Amino acid sequence: MRQAAFDGRGSCIRWTETEGEEPARVYVHGLGAASTVYHAHIASRPELAGRRSLFVDLPGHGISDRPADFGYALEDHADALAAALDAAGVRDAEIVGHSMGGAVAIVLAHRRGDLVSRLVVTEGNLDPYPPARAGSSGISSYGEEEFVSGGGHARVLEKVGPTWAATMRLADPLGLYRTARGLARGTEPTMRRMLEDLRVERVYLQGELSGEPAGAADLAASGVEVVRVPGAGHNVMFDAPAAFAAAVRG
Repeated sequence: MRQAAFDGRGSCIRWTETEGEEPARVYVHGLGAASTVYHAHIASRPELAGRRSLFVDLPGHGISDRPADFGYALEDHADALAAALDAAGVRDAEIVGHSMGGAVAIVLAHRRGDLVSRLVVTEGNLDPYPPARAGSSGISSYGEEEFVSGGGHARVLEKVGPTWAATMRLADPLGLYRTARGLARGTEPTMRRMLEDLRVERVYLQGELSGEPAGAADLAASGVEVVRVPGAGHNVMFDAPAAFAAAVRG
């Protein structure tokens, strides 16, 4: 396990990694998830073997610290991720981000272009206040106190089902709430605009069962490769691991 301070107060973002060739692949989880759980089985596939791979848990999630005075906005998470990559000596990485982690990866590429050479975004949030979807938790509909100490956290864990709850229950309730609110608030410019304006190689994966990705034609026109994965839902890496690995491999 490795770590890097990210907030000037000694709080650390942590990750595990495997040795291999550069450029590194960096896997970033979604809201209430953990990177190894969602991506280690992908990185170990034969077609992806041999590449240095980092599995980063964002602040408030998994093995990373969860400071109560941290903002947990998308920009905050992107800066914490940048601190991890700087400490790891990573440059020109391939960032593989799922859902909220995809949004963080886009913001990272926008703010720190030296760290990113390629993006693989799986059903990433591109717009503020997204409509209800397969990857929606309902967390941002609560007030902070109601969610953290008024029973909202327990109700959400029951709502999302056992698979998502297995990692969500490991996240700090306050960090989880503020992250969800930051995701709903989005960024300026929007994540969609950032993604369209980037000049690195970009792939956007959408599970067929999740429907047509919003603005797919505009994404394609800006050079984003939009891939629909048959038979898959929001968690493409679980539903169609071979297709997911193929997209990561490029």
